[in-house]
Amino acid sequence: MDKERFSKVISDLYAVIHELEDMFPGRPFTPDGHLVGSIGESLVAVAYGLVLMAPSNKGYDATDSRGRKIEIKATQSKQVGFRSEPDYCIVIKLQKDGSFVEVYNGPGSLIWNEFDGKVVPSNGQFQISLSKLTTLQKLVPENEIIPRIS
Repeated sequence: MDKERFSKVISDLYAVIHELEDMFPGRPFTPDGHLVGSIGESLVAVAYGLVLMAPSNKGYDATDSRGRKIEIKATQSKQVGFRSEPDYCIVIKLQKDGSFVEVYNGPGSLIWNEFDGKVVPSNGQFQISLSKLTTLQKLVPENEIIPRIS
């Protein structure tokens, strides 16, 4: 896969979104749903050297060179949702230029413990804020962080 071309395509996609928003002031052209998820999974796979699983793989999105199963969450908002406890998790916030900021990188158990004793929401998905994930990141030991390669 051509990493430079991939980066340009993502950047171009967000440029088109900005152009549409300029053409139609006040109308959001927010990428969401599967598009955000697929963009996030692809960006993280390239940046961390991960192998992506087939789309909609149960429980995890990618593996690393050590065989760790990694759930990838991408958002443009202030929270992400979880249906089950991931082994490892990388959460990113997509930026308007197509880049991303890492919010959380570490064991899924730290996240899942936050839902302990809570009633499962009607949609089956627990929500957690990016600010809480930033706080949890400080608890992740260095050897549990999946290293970024690019």
